[in-house]
Amino acid sequence: MPNYLDLLARNAWKLVESGYYSNHIAPDSVRGCFNSLREAVLGCSGNAIIAELKFASPSQGVIRRVGDLYGLVRSLVDAGAVGLSVLTEPRYFKGSIKLIPMIRLFYDGPILMKDFVVSLVQVDAAYMAGADAVLLIKSLFDMGYCETGLDEAIEYIHELGLEALLEVHGRTEFTEALATDADLIGINNRDLETLEVDIRTTLNILNGFDGLGDKVVISESGITCAGDIKLLRGSGVRGFLVGTALMASRDPASKLRELVEA
Repeated sequence: MPNYLDLLARNAWKLVESGYYSNHIAPDSVRGCFNSLREAVLGCSGNAIIAELKFASPSQGVIRRVGDLYGLVRSLVDAGAVGLSVLTEPRYFKGSIKLIPMIRLFYDGPILMKDFVVSLVQVDAAYMAGADAVLLIKSLFDMGYCETGLDEAIEYIHELGLEALLEVHGRTEFTEALATDADLIGINNRDLETLEVDIRTTLNILNGFDGLGDKVVISESGITCAGDIKLLRGSGVRGFLVGTALMASRDPASKLRELVEA
């Protein structure tokens, strides 16, 4: 079985070196005011759902055609999304860095750029495109795929006035993430080496864990129904990143509303 994290990291470097991130965003692009994803999650009166625009994946192929981007985004926001996660990796996830400035033209809430960040060039692209937060994957730093250390990358993100969502996959990574300056910590229920999903990953990591301090924990992947939200919320999760369940639904807004109100 292939190691997908290795595959995706190598692909990320090819994209960086090809100029994909530096050539697709105009210098005078859509950088407007900053919108805090962290504060949006903390200030949500219902379940804080970050709706992910995920049009394809290596494990499932095409999930949804882009279609009416304006209509899709507006319906998700009206249904209660506290922010949007936008996949910008083009080969395996059919995303685009161009989606962020397109969405920013009509959406003024928090946008997370979700990609496999190995270079600060990608962080610059997130800033220029109009994103408010950048996803970092701890495993990529630990395995030496990235051009900088993790702390340096987080510091650079903060220098640009953005937030960092640091993604982890195990208890050791989570413990180490708590010692960083990341604004949010995401626990991915998907194993990026095998692409298998189990929402008990979040439960197992947080089980009996004390000392979260002011860290905001987001559970990612595999969330499909109200029961999942209730289960995860009871473990101390503050927010939920949901992509496939929304994008695969015939009515993403109704699905999102179900999760928000769970």
